[in-house]
Amino acid sequence: MTRTSGAQGGPVTVSRAGLPGWLDPVAGAVETIRPRQLSRFLPPENGSGRQSAVLILFGEGDGGRGPELLLMERASSLRSHAGQPSFPGGALDPEDGDPHGDGPLRAALREAEEETGLDPTGVQLFGVLPKLYIPVSGFVVTPVLGWWRVPSPVGVVDPNETARVFTVPVADLTHPDNRATTVHPSGFQGPAFLVESALVWGFTAGVIDRLLHFAGWERPWDRDKRVPLDWGS
Repeated sequence: MTRTSGAQGGPVTVSRAGLPGWLDPVAGAVETIRPRQLSRFLPPENGSGRQSAVLILFGEGDGGRGPELLLMERASSLRSHAGQPSFPGGALDPEDGDPHGDGPLRAALREAEEETGLDPTGVQLFGVLPKLYIPVSGFVVTPVLGWWRVPSPVGVVDPNETARVFTVPVADLTHPDNRATTVHPSGFQGPAFLVESALVWGFTAGVIDRLLHFAGWERPWDRDKRVPLDWGS
């Protein structure tokens, strides 16, 4: 699959060419996964919601850690999703282009650069998941998948937005000891990951959970292991 479009700062391309073999299950899942297989929260039919995108970036970890995912922890001072680990991403800007075309691709790369210092020229985009919805913030989110073909240094760019930037080995995400079910005071329950001194839950954990499942990487885990969330979450 290849898609190219002219854009401010150059073309945006989505391609599976040259991906490492271990990413094949993920790339294959992207081709077949349907919206309701990802989440029960889908974009409003009336077209409302703020268009946004996140970058789900897979890299080859150093020091024998194996494949890993890039995540960040949002600053505790933010109005929306404060303190939560998340994928890099955010709302589309007008210069990103068509929100129903290649705009989300540009937004995902731009936001990742702004939030983590990532060099987007070292990222190969290889897939796009169906748009999802985050009711609490009103965001319509396009998950964009990338392969960190040429790694670059990353870290906190603006501490007012980001508390830390870190990578998580996929092996840690799939390990049963690191998995749990969160219970929100509202009654909502969802998958969670206890990794890198962080509790990954909500939208981010839901997408990771589904990707692991449809890529065939999921291992049996104790779904009765509960982690309560406080009222401030």
